Amino acid sequence: MSEYFSYKQAMQYIGIKSKVTFDKYLKNGLPTIKIGNSKRISKSDIDKFMADHRVVATQDK
Repeated sequence: MSEYFSYKQAMQYIGIKSKVTFDKYLKNGLPTIKIGNSKRISKSDIDKFMADHRVVATQDK
């Protein structure tokens, strides 16, 4: 597996199918690498982004 993903590969790695949802990830700070017209996302950046946005679910009583 490559360290750098296309958007489609990144969506598969994260486990989402909706481009709208993926765009929300990007707007919330998921780092993108852009060289010319090519955009890539680092696997380690995805892992860090997901860890940084982890929340603990609580139950209301």
